[in-house]
Amino acid sequence: SPYVQAMQELFRANTRSREFPAHGAKVHSVAWSCCGRRLASGSFDKTASVFLLEKDRLVKENNYRGHGDSVDQLCWHPSNPDLFVTASGDKTIRIWDVRTTKCIATVNTKGENINICWSPDGQTIAVGNKDDVVTFIDAKTHRSKAEEQFKFEVNEISWNNDNNMFFLTNGNGCINILSYPELKPIQSINAHPSNCICIKFDPMGKYFATGSADALVSLWDVDELVCVRCFSRLDWPVRTLSFSHDGKMLASASEDHFIDIAEVETGNKKLWEVQCESPTFTVAWHPKRPLLAFACDDKDGKYDSSREAGTVKLFGLPNDS
Repeated sequence: SPYVQAMQELFRANTRSREFPAHGAKVHSVAWSCCGRRLASGSFDKTASVFLLEKDRLVKENNYRGHGDSVDQLCWHPSNPDLFVTASGDKTIRIWDVRTTKCIATVNTKGENINICWSPDGQTIAVGNKDDVVTFIDAKTHRSKAEEQFKFEVNEISWNNDNNMFFLTNGNGCINILSYPELKPIQSINAHPSNCICIKFDPMGKYFATGSADALVSLWDVDELVCVRCFSRLDWPVRTLSFSHDGKMLASASEDHFIDIAEVETGNKKLWEVQCESPTFTVAWHPKRPLLAFACDDKDGKYDSSREAGTVKLFGLPNDS
């Protein structure tokens, strides 16, 4: 397709990946602010870091301390570029403001938190813990609005772009869909033969993608809730997914030593692969340009231990930068 050719040409001229020191231990999660000016990372070292994107590099702006345990996932407010929220194993979530560099709220939760998402309307934060409880927190009052205990292993959670449905991927390979805000079950889709790990919605509202332990990524039509196609270039469980800003590319990563970049509409042709030396935990496309942030398991004994742990990486930089 002309799009694939154009992007391959672009990446041939912008094929560099650079790494930026971020943390003292491995990075679990990276995410861009809605405007793309900042990148946040959360780490096993119990902190979050925020960088400013300046031309073709990340400049560390601040390190956010306060959590008593690993920061497993974080996300930004969908429309306010100054607020982000972190989920930690210390049984709290924290909302941070980059203007004051302070924690503006600490919300106590029932268990060790592993996944978090902010509703598209900005009003609610959902957080899931290791005991498969999802708590819905009012983003203004910081109080819990609802709490759901699930009978299955909850892996990742997300609202649809219209904010009227809530999706969970589970350990039985299913996607569970609830109405929102009523939280009544609408549908359970048998998506994969094994553990369904991650889920992402494309910015255009046309598709969502799920990644599974069977190493497949499946692409779903949001309106029809049918699987449109599968991507099968990875060999290991798919841990993380991200759609590009135009909804046309899908990055997926695993313990394979590359990040797969596929064209969403055709899927079968490899658009590009980003080489990595180790498993990748998290990927995030920039919200406005073809720049991919990611983080790998840098230091695991198996790899060259002289390398610094806790770096954040950027792919898509000009070769001459």
